[in-house]
Amino acid sequence: MKNAFHPADLAGIQVRPSRLWTQSLGWVLFLLGIALYVNLSVARHKENPDDRVAPSAAQIYQGIKTAALEPAEEDDPLDPGATLAERLTHSMLWKDTVASARRFLIALGLLVPAILLGLHMAIFPYFGALFQRFVLFFDKIVALSLLPILFIAFGIEEWSKIMLMVIGVAPTLILDSYNIARSVPREQIVKAFTLKSTNLDVAYRVVLKQVLPQIINSVRLNLKPLALFLFAGEMIASTDGLAYRIAIMRRHMGMDIILPYVLWVALLLFVMDALLRIANRRLHPWYQPL
Repeated sequence: MKNAFHPADLAGIQVRPSRLWTQSLGWVLFLLGIALYVNLSVARHKENPDDRVAPSAAQIYQGIKTAALEPAEEDDPLDPGATLAERLTHSMLWKDTVASARRFLIALGLLVPAILLGLHMAIFPYFGALFQRFVLFFDKIVALSLLPILFIAFGIEEWSKIMLMVIGVAPTLILDSYNIARSVPREQIVKAFTLKSTNLDVAYRVVLKQVLPQIINSVRLNLKPLALFLFAGEMIASTDGLAYRIAIMRRHMGMDIILPYVLWVALLLFVMDALLRIANRRLHPWYQPL
């Protein structure tokens, strides 16, 4: 006779939910959050119909429409007969997204040498002896405290914001790459040398190929800190960008614009994370993360 089912069994370690349950449960917290916000918005608008702290669905829709189809206040107005494509590519949201994405991608590209430095520190003893202590110390410096120095050195234009992102994330990425590369068994390196591999063969064809999936995961985990430093730079000194627009809207209590912008930033980071995850799976099908 089978044991009677008990609700507590659902929380058991051995229980494996079906695919339908997995897909359904993944949306529960999203729906709960939306329901709580709607309830809060309705309650506040009953007390004050002009409330701007928790905009209604209609106000948020109008804010999205304004951000996606209207130019920024500082730009020239569009011709009334402009096409939908022209309205989208001249809109406030498009302008800010392009500005922030350019800075983000440049900083991401400049972090590639940081990954290679961590790799070399782990494999080549003299690189480790030269850089390890300095990187460990530099990692403890609060990057935002360097912002005045960066403004003096690079001005308040693009490069000060980009360098803030690089300086803020590079030490962590170097140390992550170093620790990951150090985990490769020494026996594999010795075996590669017995097969007449060169130093660079060992570094790039033995070690890097093994640790690249974990390094990509490390980059994924550093996307949010990278965006954080981007926002810090844009909010302090910028004339465009997603964070700049949020800061401008804050002065006018423009929550109908701020909320869509916050969700748009989260969506962009989520998509980038998903693309890296998919690329990692395609490039390294043998890698099974813990």
